[in-house]
Amino acid sequence: MISALWVMVGISLLLGAVLGYSAIKFKVEGNPLVEKIDAVLPQTQCGQCGYPGCKPYAEAIAKGEADINRCPPGGEEGIRKLADLLGVEYKPFGEGAGPKAKAVAFIDENTCIGCTLCLQACPVDAIVGAAKQMHTIVASECTGCELCIAPCPVDCISMVPLPENIQTWKWPYPVYALTPAPLNQPEAESV
Repeated sequence: MISALWVMVGISLLLGAVLGYSAIKFKVEGNPLVEKIDAVLPQTQCGQCGYPGCKPYAEAIAKGEADINRCPPGGEEGIRKLADLLGVEYKPFGEGAGPKAKAVAFIDENTCIGCTLCLQACPVDAIVGAAKQMHTIVASECTGCELCIAPCPVDCISMVPLPENIQTWKWPYPVYALTPAPLNQPEAESV
């Protein structure tokens, strides 16, 4: 019994050493440019660019197979960052990939049957619910990618445009920078 245990330990150590050596010897280096491009992309995995996710789109950009102007969730700012990173000229949005009005998904709670298909489709986990229970959207997490609409069997999901206000407008500075200083108004005279 003890000898069988020592044989198993010996085999484990041998296999561990072989795997460790193989990991070092056959290490595959990734393209650092792909990693930098992928870091600029919004990671919504929405597929609006024509690729199944942000990483495949980054790989296509690095190979020169795709333009930098195909990511609606990244917006104009994303295109500018990619142009700066790659040292190319800025291009406005490509054909069919223009920015849409900012919107979030909305689930009609009276119609939802709790099938969880929208939960599985959401790339950013912005949908909350359980099987055979009503689902709802966490609006602050929703990217507006519309991937949850197609799998819904009862068509209870719609996109609701967001109004342009300070909370939904993308501003590169903190919100407190926009608040005006209080005006020095004379006090009202008492009658």
